[in-house]
Amino acid sequence: MNKRDLIQKTADKTGFTKKECEAVLNALFETITETIESGEKVQIIGFGTFESRERAARTARNPRTGEMVTVPARRMPAFKPGADLKQAVVQA
Repeated sequence: MNKRDLIQKTADKTGFTKKECEAVLNALFETITETIESGEKVQIIGFGTFESRERAARTARNPRTGEMVTVPARRMPAFKPGADLKQAVVQA
């Protein structure tokens, strides 16, 4: 399912127009992005938690040259599914 499909399905379930659903989804995605960029978590009980996690610096091998290179530490977005979401997927 892509974003367009998600907007269509949301419009079908809610009775809102596709434009209204698109505006809400865009605002939701933007809010989640801004929040995890600032280092905070977005916790939706039952669904899951969006957060940023620090990945440690590490040594890796360049597959083209075989040379060992240092990959610097960085923050990455992460999602941890909630209990209700896990249970729904298991029962599907």
